[in-house]
Amino acid sequence: MIRSYIRNIILAILSPLLTTPPPLILPPPYEKIIQEITTVLSINNYDDGSLAPIILRLAWHCCATYDVTTNTGGSNGATMRFVPEITDEGNYGLDIARAALEPIKQRYPAISYADLWTLAGKVAIEYMGGPTIIWKSGRVDYTNDRCTPSNGLLPFADKDANHIRKTFTRLGFNDQQTVALIGAHGVGRCHKRFSGWEGKWTRTPKTFSNQFYVVLLNETWSQGEVPETGKTQYFNADKSLIMLNTDMELIRDKSYLHWVEIYAKDEPKFFHDFSSAFAKLLELGIKRETL
Repeated sequence: MIRSYIRNIILAILSPLLTTPPPLILPPPYEKIIQEITTVLSINNYDDGSLAPIILRLAWHCCATYDVTTNTGGSNGATMRFVPEITDEGNYGLDIARAALEPIKQRYPAISYADLWTLAGKVAIEYMGGPTIIWKSGRVDYTNDRCTPSNGLLPFADKDANHIRKTFTRLGFNDQQTVALIGAHGVGRCHKRFSGWEGKWTRTPKTFSNQFYVVLLNETWSQGEVPETGKTQYFNADKSLIMLNTDMELIRDKSYLHWVEIYAKDEPKFFHDFSSAFAKLLELGIKRETL
């Protein structure tokens, strides 16, 4: 009995040492992930020679479902993986961006989709020569569609200034921040196969700059249609550049026009304000656990 008692004591002491510890979960290697994102951005067989604009759009849209009054939506959860958000007409074509980033997620499973997509947006802006964007990790991926926001929360490009202001107020932005964020239209282009609109906003669609505002103010615009889709948009004199109705509303609305004129003259000011607004956008709806 004494031997049995001693044996039990020894086992009790050694048991924690003999138990297999849980696997060690290491934080994602962000520097390596950023390097891989940069490699993806340099793929030159899409549009004007870079995936950066569409990956920026992915980051923008996964944040733009936020509602400041209910504190719902935003990038947390990566809900664009689920219906109905994945089917929102404003997200058509973003499967290209998600697919381009998927191999990175498979190689580094510790990073959430929500963190990967938003980090890629930050890297895309900086890759195109834009300002440094503050980005924080800590987003999680939802495992089901229970918290997926409804469709129709993204800005509609054929609407007026009232729609723009209502949409961006819901996100928690003022007029200055709104105009700064829309300046991202300086990169990339519209695709008739996705949105029905067609063309690029600036002559440098791979370079992040204040050219959106410069072009908006200084070109002569006339309304026209995309022949294949019947969608209304605005063309400059030689039809090499376009604007959407929401873009034109920025110079019809006095408050918006004020900031368009400032940013057209002062690119450093635009970079500063855009950086601040985009960093705020990336944080909308994020709930991090505090230690």
